[in-house]
Amino acid sequence: MSASASPPPDEQRSRLGLRERKKLKTRATIREATYRLVAEQGYEATTVEQIAAAAEVSPSTVFRYFPTKEDIVLTDEFDPVMEAAIRARPAGEPPLESMRAVLKQAVETILAEQPDEMRRRGKVMLEIPAVRARMTETMAETSLLLSRAVADRTGRETGDLEVRIFTASVVAVLREVTVYWAEHGQKDDLAALIDRALNSLKGGLAL
Repeated sequence: MSASASPPPDEQRSRLGLRERKKLKTRATIREATYRLVAEQGYEATTVEQIAAAAEVSPSTVFRYFPTKEDIVLTDEFDPVMEAAIRARPAGEPPLESMRAVLKQAVETILAEQPDEMRRRGKVMLEIPAVRARMTETMAETSLLLSRAVADRTGRETGDLEVRIFTASVVAVLREVTVYWAEHGQKDDLAALIDRALNSLKGGLAL
């Protein structure tokens, strides 16, 4: 993140207590076990019981951290980081530019810190309809979370219709760009695609 934004995930993790760090480590271990099994035998053939055994935890522990198998693939720790980063953007900055900066930074950070996980996630998301469907649900949750920060920055109510529409539109851009990126072999610069897509959202679709 920039100097005006919240600390990056690795710096934030260094400030966490032992219990929180253990939770993050457990979540990461479960995700890594899932990706390994999916690569070996496919997503549909991989069960939560197998994931638990590979991660050396109980199935109930897996479900405690991830309500569904799809959530293991889709869930990360970046939503609260993005919310904090939006709140920390310079005063008076247009909301779209704040969201642009935060989304691009989040994507760049994930690709820098977890490139293999990001690419495996994109592959599974593209191939498995259940993962894509759950992605729509989780991004709706992300939209509601970020809308609180946008509402506070703009002096509007959290449930304001325009705030919800704006935030949902930006999050939808992230979803469609991620799908497009996966469909095209993950070869493009994902942050640049987000920039391009938000320009389209800002200017409309030219005829």
